[in-house]
Amino acid sequence: MNTALMQFHVDLSPFNSFQLPCVARQFIQVDTRQELLAALAQHGHVEQPLLVLGGGSNVIFTDDFDGLCLRVNSRGIQVQPLAEQLVRVRVEAGEPWHPFVGYCLEQGWYGLENLALIPGTVGAAPIQNIGAYGVEVKQRIHHVEVWDRNKRALIQLSNKQCQFGYRDSLFKSIEAGRYLIVSVSFDLSTEFTPQLVYGGLAEAVAVRAPTARQVFDAVVGLRQRKLPDPAQLANAGSFFKNPVLSQRQCDLLRRAHPDLVAYPDPLGMKLAAGWLIDQAGWKGVRQGAVGVHAQQALVLVNYGGASGEQLLALARAIQVDIQQRFGVALEIEPRVI
Repeated sequence: MNTALMQFHVDLSPFNSFQLPCVARQFIQVDTRQELLAALAQHGHVEQPLLVLGGGSNVIFTDDFDGLCLRVNSRGIQVQPLAEQLVRVRVEAGEPWHPFVGYCLEQGWYGLENLALIPGTVGAAPIQNIGAYGVEVKQRIHHVEVWDRNKRALIQLSNKQCQFGYRDSLFKSIEAGRYLIVSVSFDLSTEFTPQLVYGGLAEAVAVRAPTARQVFDAVVGLRQRKLPDPAQLANAGSFFKNPVLSQRQCDLLRRAHPDLVAYPDPLGMKLAAGWLIDQAGWKGVRQGAVGVHAQQALVLVNYGGASGEQLLALARAIQVDIQQRFGVALEIEPRVI
């Protein structure tokens, strides 16, 4: 089985979208499934401090990492026809997410169009249960193939076993660090059905019966207008989760703030965190090397040379202010390492 080369004292700033400084004591990049499985078999035990990085688009480094950083760059897409109008697509963890969504579109496999242009890799998608424009990735995942660090074995976890929640999963908060994702299998349709429950997307598409390409292009256009490109301005996309309140709590808050932006949610009402931050006057605020993006209040940015602690200090100041103004707690979306 192929074995990737281990490096020592590697700077991880090129491998995270915030470009935050962090030096990993040990570093291995795996470019194939075989290399990934070999590295996990050798180093994936629970006694070894281990950090798995894909695109690095959802992490905040606050210190150096005294362990092994495993950068997953494995590629591969396999398809299995299941029945009429249904295929199962197994994707290796290192595949970049947005190109994968585009590839599905080209092949006539539908269901992921609303998740276009989200940064990161396929392996990272289940961790956050990524979502956008009315769709969450959990709706398309059949199972996830993982390395179980406790059992030291490759196993499959069903959709239910992944315990997906809003920007949450088994991999993030319930048993964080136990399971390392090797591949993800999606059930996709060969018949396109547009998902346009998100009002802004329906307006952007602007046709009654859009094609999958029109929905895909509309999502890309919306994200490009609202969110800065991490390659141009270091960021990790949405920094805070949209808080969910009960209907009663939302009604009380709306009495004081009639323009409150909120949407129905299975657990009550989901508030637009960006609206809260904007109303509190944080949009465009800069504190040294970090700041709140001028066009999207939900995005924090590194203007260059920032540390993770500076970024978190700004985030904490925003959290305190929103709690005091609105009585609402904001939760950080990226993982703090």
